Amino acid sequence: MSSKRFFSVFSLLIVSVILFTACGPSQTATQAPATQPPGGLPPTTQAPATQAPATQAPAMAVKIGFLAGTNDPFYTTMQRGAAQAAADLGVELVTQIPQNWNVTDQTPMLDAMVARGDLSFLFLAPVDSQAMIAPLQKASDAGIPMLTVDTFIGDGDYLNGPVTFPLSFIASDNYLGGQIACRALAEAIGKTGKIYIQNVRPGISSTDAREKGCEDVIKAEYPNVIIAGVDYNEDDASKAQAQTDAMLTKTPDLAGIFGTNVFSAQGAGTVVANKGLSGKVKVVAFDATASAIEMLKNNPVDLVIAQKPSDMGYLAVEMAMAYMNGVTSIPVHIPTGYAVITRDNMNDPNISKFFYK
Repeated sequence: MSSKRFFSVFSLLIVSVILFTACGPSQTATQAPATQPPGGLPPTTQAPATQAPATQAPAMAVKIGFLAGTNDPFYTTMQRGAAQAAADLGVELVTQIPQNWNVTDQTPMLDAMVARGDLSFLFLAPVDSQAMIAPLQKASDAGIPMLTVDTFIGDGDYLNGPVTFPLSFIASDNYLGGQIACRALAEAIGKTGKIYIQNVRPGISSTDAREKGCEDVIKAEYPNVIIAGVDYNEDDASKAQAQTDAMLTKTPDLAGIFGTNVFSAQGAGTVVANKGLSGKVKVVAFDATASAIEMLKNNPVDLVIAQKPSDMGYLAVEMAMAYMNGVTSIPVHIPTGYAVITRDNMNDPNISKFFYK
């Protein structure tokens, strides 16, 4: 065969290969290369030797939103529990924490979380049982499933109550907590005398229930104990101090104080200590903050009721994942219980693990 004829045939083969390749299907970055069995494949199906191994596109991370009530040790402890659950379950936790406990601060954060468009689930502590219904209904209508922690909307009965779109309510039994606190307070003052309730604001489901539990147990079990007054401090420790100071001036024979949350107890305990009344005026604090534990150690506070916010956060993430994985029997109320902390048991590791951090 002459070199010219050989060259012509060779050129024809090259052109045929080019045309075949141009008409064949294109390769994408995610397409897996064909595997070659022993003995090779026909030229038309064999992957090019220079093709890089395909990489699988990463799965979209599941993102769960947490909207706290305010910036205090209770909610930062809850956040840590939720973060641990997120790490254990391989999901991402997106957290927003308002600086103040009010609808004006919480609602824009809620709206912004909904507007992100990438949250698969939301859990939050509504700051008002009525005023937060409409903003949360809007979030639910946007397609975000949710549950509430620590506080509820409506009457908290998400099965038969007026508000049923949240899946669950994870919290302490706050009515029982109020009963435990004021039963202990009444016993500490010898079942006789005047007590005072330092509270946050009407309309907050958790602290409303604590106040009611306290009032009911005193009325039912301690006829010689009188509730001298109730004040609302707007979740402000400085205001709680001023109110407690005024109450002690007006009622010098006051025997005990129930602080229904972090700042209520902090304000009351500070005044009792500053006036040199530690041990004389008994104080029961709700929430095991570092401040409350220090006051318990140094006598201004006589008993601390610890909730379990870390458990609430962990369970919220677990329930979110259960729901997204098709579980349909999530309880509408999940109670988390209490630890009662005294000077006698505060060094017990089984008790100290419930201190807020």
